[in-house]
Amino acid sequence: MPIEQVRFDELLPLELLARQVVEGFITGMHKSPFHGFSVEFAEHRLYNQGESVKHIDWKLFGRTDRMYVKRFEEETNLRCQIVIDASSSMYYPAISKPSIDNPDKISFSVYATAAIIQLLHKQRDASGLSIFTDEVKVHTEAHSNLVRRKFLFSKLNELLDEKSDKKGRGTKAASAIHQIADNIHKRSLVVIFSDMFEHGYNSELFSALQHLKHNKHDVILFHVNDRKSEIDFSFDNKPVKFIDLESEVEIKLRPGEIREEYVKRVSEFRSELLKRCAQYQIEFVDADINKGFKQILLPFLLKRMKMM
Repeated sequence: MPIEQVRFDELLPLELLARQVVEGFITGMHKSPFHGFSVEFAEHRLYNQGESVKHIDWKLFGRTDRMYVKRFEEETNLRCQIVIDASSSMYYPAISKPSIDNPDKISFSVYATAAIIQLLHKQRDASGLSIFTDEVKVHTEAHSNLVRRKFLFSKLNELLDEKSDKKGRGTKAASAIHQIADNIHKRSLVVIFSDMFEHGYNSELFSALQHLKHNKHDVILFHVNDRKSEIDFSFDNKPVKFIDLESEVEIKLRPGEIREEYVKRVSEFRSELLKRCAQYQIEFVDADINKGFKQILLPFLLKRMKMM
């Protein structure tokens, strides 16, 4: 049964948003170091007895009386697996209607992911999506066809629409990333959007990141955060009720009483995270949602273009 395009109408705003970020910004196509079937010829090599005759250049054979095989530069060889942490802490800050200009952490991650998928689509590259909380909820292998891209956008749209059950969902990032690493069977670019908040499991979390690198993936970590409150702890020094979105534990206190110790511990964790990323050759991107996803994503893409 043919897919009805009207089913995807609700996704158009997300796709248009992604297209706006990419259009006019990325020009040209990167070249893969791998070879395979494509439309762009790269070079000839001698035919080896017993292999397929599919790509023999018969015109060249007619001129030289020797059999050569055509090799092509493959433009669709990049596989990108995007990993989104959808635990309750990613729905911070609690905003009644998150928007592009006023996002929570999950909507920031969704908008950035949509733009990356759109970019990969323009480059005819493959994209896959993994979503986890205390377990892996979604894992799709990387593909480049239109139907799969629509499916990915539908999953992103679901993350934006989730409201009723966004509290009380814990994080098991370490085990989820290990599982995702085991299920990516080809070398890929792995892009992670997460606040990396997981109680008491820092060593396991770093081990999971190392697992991805051990499997020869190129890994990029977007450390999604609300810098003003989560890192700088910039709250007025008056009684405030804090609620852990994952455990739903509540505590009342004056921020000034714990600010110094809080900032110290967060700084220590981020320093260790940066050190481990450098050690494992993982690219670390500090993604402060208050800057907006475009202001985080565009400098990152420019940097990646210069590296190609």
